[in-house]
Amino acid sequence: MIKITKLHPSTICAGLAAFSAACLGFALIGQYGFNLHPCELCIMQRFPFGIVIGLGSIGFFVTKAARPMAALSALALLVNSGIAAFHSGVERKWWEGLQGCSTPDMSGSIEDLLTRIQNTAVTRCDEIPWSLFGLSMANYNVLICLAVGMATALYLYTTRKQA
Repeated sequence: MIKITKLHPSTICAGLAAFSAACLGFALIGQYGFNLHPCELCIMQRFPFGIVIGLGSIGFFVTKAARPMAALSALALLVNSGIAAFHSGVERKWWEGLQGCSTPDMSGSIEDLLTRIQNTAVTRCDEIPWSLFGLSMANYNVLICLAVGMATALYLYTTRKQA
């Protein structure tokens, strides 16, 4: 059995990048394979995964930067967990979500506008399109990102004297 504290930070960075790529992959499979259109908060939760992929890649290839990249990755995952927690509350109707912050394209004729409106999939942040064991994707994102972010922070804390 491999003891995690024996792993080099660059290996941790590679694992974080792979984890984030897998999470993004699952989101895209849900979107394009199962027609689960993302809402605005779902899209916001994807950005930290992209950031972790970049940071993890840097930490893997530039080994001297691995610890700071792992720390920033942990922070990004904890931020993602916070966004997902907010989204979970919106889904459960505990609080109100974001108001529409983008203006639709109003160009073209009335017929063009009506066609675009009819062909646009509207996805609300306060509805749960998919759940497993009573938990939504946002709920799972809270738990998973919180666990991986905290585990990374714990790794960095316990190995700080090895650096």
